[in-house]
Amino acid sequence: MAFFSRKIGIDLGTANTLVFVPGKGVVLNEPSVVAVSEQDNKVLAVGNEAKLMIGRTPESVIAYRPMKDGVIADARVTEVMLRYYMGKALGSWSIWKPEVMVSVPAGVTSTERRAVIDATMRAGAKRAYVVKEPILAAIGAGIPIQEASGRMIVDIGGGTTDVAVISLGGIVASTSVKCAGNKVDYSIVDYIKKTYNLGIGDKTAEDIKINIGSAIPVEEELSMIIKGRDYLTGLPRSVEIKTNEVVKAISKELREMIKAVKDVLQETPPELASDIIDNGIMMTGGTSMLRNFPELVYRRTGVKAVLAEDALFCVAKGTGIALEHLDTYKRSIIAKR
Repeated sequence: MAFFSRKIGIDLGTANTLVFVPGKGVVLNEPSVVAVSEQDNKVLAVGNEAKLMIGRTPESVIAYRPMKDGVIADARVTEVMLRYYMGKALGSWSIWKPEVMVSVPAGVTSTERRAVIDATMRAGAKRAYVVKEPILAAIGAGIPIQEASGRMIVDIGGGTTDVAVISLGGIVASTSVKCAGNKVDYSIVDYIKKTYNLGIGDKTAEDIKINIGSAIPVEEELSMIIKGRDYLTGLPRSVEIKTNEVVKAISKELREMIKAVKDVLQETPPELASDIIDNGIMMTGGTSMLRNFPELVYRRTGVKAVLAEDALFCVAKGTGIALEHLDTYKRSIIAKR
């Protein structure tokens, strides 16, 4: 009978969407990008294919991200994207509608939450559950969230930084700031424009962040040759950029993320605060994989921070575990239909 009720967990992110099928693991990890043709408003490509088109499309085609800051900005396109991902994960032969669990940011409003549920149901789900990202990230990182012990989770993705203190399966204190990986990329683009008069795309900025970026200045710097368009001559040009320049470029964004962590620590009841000192801070999400980020958190808060195993997949893994143990986690589910 289990065969008939298929279950899927979806980590619906601003930058990437991950699909988790219990028993199989993460079956899909693709960018949350959709390419739409302007004339007839038709969806041309989704995911990897669409990401390749960003910044390279003719005028009649727009490649864009329907999720902004972790929430749905364009409902119709998000629905198409969800249908595509669900179909790809289950295979086209699947005639049974799946039960779907979708992650939402901690600071989600009830309207935004509704939008996620509606889009999921319209995309072909039999039932849709919505759970806040920090809870799923904690489950996926292997934290026993049901215990009466304070655990702090910092989930930094593409659009939002979610910080939460979890105890007894619920969120005690949390905040969600719209400053994460994408903002870091933009600040690198901005820095290179101001410093070198060179125009680069978001994709190049992301490569710089991943290849040579760091959260704190380092003694042995990495370097990278980047190519772009010179703003003065309009011609292509390349320059070499080093790690500590990237640190300087993204320092404002990092400060904002650290401030979110501090704000939540200040709201945390004393008993739980002492638990957090013992347990440390768990960091998940793609952006928390920036070099030396846990060290920066430790320096600014005095609390030891560790990067979760498979940081990028924690939320997706959490959806899978929560789906398999719905009864255990039913207190954590904030909406279902």
